[in-house]
Amino acid sequence: MPYADLVFTGGPVFTADAVRSRASAVAVAGGRIAAVGRDVDDLIGPATEVVDLGGRMLVPGFQDAHVHALWGGLDILRCDLSACSTQPEYLETIAAYAAAHPDDEWVLGGGWAMSAFPGGTPTASALDTVVPDRPVFLPNRDGHGAWVNSAALRMAGIDRHTPDPADGRIERDAAGNPTGTLHEGAMTLVNRLLPVEPPERLVDALLEGQRYLHSYGVTAWQDAIVGAYGDAGDPGPAYVTAANDGRLTARVVGAIWWDRSAGLEQIPSLLERRERYRAGRFAATSVKVMQDGVAENFTAAMLEPYCDGHGHPTDNSGISFVDPEILNEAVPRLDELGFQVHFHAIGDRAVRQCLDAVEHAVRRNGRGDNRHHIAHLQVVHPEDIPRFRELGVAANMQSLWASLEPQMVELTLPFLGERRAGWQYPFGDLQRSGAVLAAGSDWSVSSPDPLAAIHTAVNRRDVGDAEQERFLPEQAIDLATSLTAYTAGSAWVNHLDRNTGTIEVGKYADLVVLDRDPFGGPIDEIGSTRVLQTFVEGERVYATG
Repeated sequence: MPYADLVFTGGPVFTADAVRSRASAVAVAGGRIAAVGRDVDDLIGPATEVVDLGGRMLVPGFQDAHVHALWGGLDILRCDLSACSTQPEYLETIAAYAAAHPDDEWVLGGGWAMSAFPGGTPTASALDTVVPDRPVFLPNRDGHGAWVNSAALRMAGIDRHTPDPADGRIERDAAGNPTGTLHEGAMTLVNRLLPVEPPERLVDALLEGQRYLHSYGVTAWQDAIVGAYGDAGDPGPAYVTAANDGRLTARVVGAIWWDRSAGLEQIPSLLERRERYRAGRFAATSVKVMQDGVAENFTAAMLEPYCDGHGHPTDNSGISFVDPEILNEAVPRLDELGFQVHFHAIGDRAVRQCLDAVEHAVRRNGRGDNRHHIAHLQVVHPEDIPRFRELGVAANMQSLWASLEPQMVELTLPFLGERRAGWQYPFGDLQRSGAVLAAGSDWSVSSPDPLAAIHTAVNRRDVGDAEQERFLPEQAIDLATSLTAYTAGSAWVNHLDRNTGTIEVGKYADLVVLDRDPFGGPIDEIGSTRVLQTFVEGERVYATG
């Protein structure tokens, strides 16, 4: 056997293979794993780079099964509010950004948390104090609402006479006047007016997002919306450009946006884009269906109505964005055409509707290998847990959300009621039922740090808060299961499992060096683990310092 190009030695190796075997050395040649074991000294030649792990752990590259890389990168380039947590901090950051960009027609950015504002709804009047002279449009962290100022409301013609769109809501005062928060489809009333970003700006944003994800050890992902959604434009052309010129170092599956205002007539367009959006390490082979909104603004689709905060039912049970009759026709057709369907489902009604649609596909087409998956899974009715395994639907976990953080405590629990609150993020039940577990971050909605998400999945509380009450601890999963979900599980969902996701001979050398062995310490210290180096096909794409 020829000498290796790269050798890792002197530390534990988590392979994520079928038996989760351990090794202490890995050799890489020609971009692929050439050997896994205890002793690879005979593969070390004069030109071999040797990485001494020094007791630190080597793991497969993390794969994010639900992320918005270009949008996250664009947030970094724009007015980035993700590091702030209070209204004064947000306003200070917005004012500084506006002063630094006086020639921008709009102030754009986002990343604010609903929990920073009473009722989760910031006001135009507050924004007016720092940017009174030009329009401002700032989506929140989850992308399901936007904070706008009075200038933006005027430009869009939004006043007390403007009706709510069918798929959204304008936040109003007692007199019916808009107050500055737009929910779901109501955001379109403003973002359709925003200036179009030039193509080169979107490529820059993608590369910034890729750089950031590599710093967290992410070597592959599924971009959860490829299409005209929001104000950033379609990420598809940027991916093709970066893939063709070699700047896309990650492996990316694109999920083409299903237009919820249209029906089956859009399928030929999906087929055309599937062919057009295929280059190098990028392939848009999935379709994204957003079936509902989010619980915090009462647009997640529930089987029973929301409570009013005092335990009394209201007349609102959320919104199903795609009519179930259309969904039950669309999913079998997409399945027949070889598309994977990537569902967004937060509420228990939305989860059930997605599972029902896949069941229609199985009945019509038989069991294929498209690997449909449902992301988020905040509230899942217990009767639907076994259906994931029965239908072959993967559970795409955003584990970082499964804690008693302020948004959960203040804006969710009081309005779900005690029984339904106990059905949230049921990862343990899904694992015990035999479902395939994959994992993702939904960045820039939340941090793309896989170790933080894994920490929360194991501990059911936030990183760095050992005193926080564990949230439904019976739904915790162990470290090995969560780590496997973020590597082999997401690789399976992405149809990348033949060549990635585990550390096995013949697979691509997509690898990550951690700063410790997270199995070697207390579980409440998992989230302190950091990424030191990231490799794609044996090439270093990130290193600390």
